[in-house]
Amino acid sequence: MEDMRHWTPRKLPTTVPLEGRYVRIEPLSVKAHAQDLFEASYVENADDKFRWLPELPPTDLTSFSNWMATASVREDPLFYAIIDKATSKVAGRQALMRIDKANGVIEIGNIYWGPLIARKAAATEALYLFAKHVFEGLEYRRFEWKCNDENVPSKKAALRFGFQYEGTFRQHLIVKGLNRDTAWYAMIDKDWPELRRAYEAWLDPSNFDANGQQKKRLEDLR
Repeated sequence: MEDMRHWTPRKLPTTVPLEGRYVRIEPLSVKAHAQDLFEASYVENADDKFRWLPELPPTDLTSFSNWMATASVREDPLFYAIIDKATSKVAGRQALMRIDKANGVIEIGNIYWGPLIARKAAATEALYLFAKHVFEGLEYRRFEWKCNDENVPSKKAALRFGFQYEGTFRQHLIVKGLNRDTAWYAMIDKDWPELRRAYEAWLDPSNFDANGQQKKRLEDLR
């Protein structure tokens, strides 16, 4: 059993932007982000993209801005906008949530990666920047990913990103009037050095060909 008598509570997540090669992540702001994020969210396949999120797809800028006004002042979940550096447009959002300073545990959630970054290096970098902030900036012990057990793409993504499956909580939540069994995944501080090396090798421009296709998979670099 690990001796943790040296442990002290950790800090809350920062509001300083997190800078990467492909994206910048900054605290969500109605004034700065509403128009772009609405455009990134108001897409043809919005019903599918919002299927597993707690809110419904946006239908108009006014109601979406009202949602953002509430979301942007919350301390938990703490929402961030994701800026695609190639276009300088807001391309998505994600949150740090269920923040447990005393035990050094935090979760990424409420993820929406729009068409500009979905399935691209930018989305992987958005996850990497959060993980790096959690383990190096905040010195937390545990970084979690949870999703509906029926959300197969999210479960595959968690494993690709290096989270380890830890079990399923049956009848955990009721979301949009439906039961949710929740699949739990996590990475811990002891995992991070190896994961960081893999992320940085994968994100390096040399890992992509002229068409932007990866040469080596993230999983293969671990």
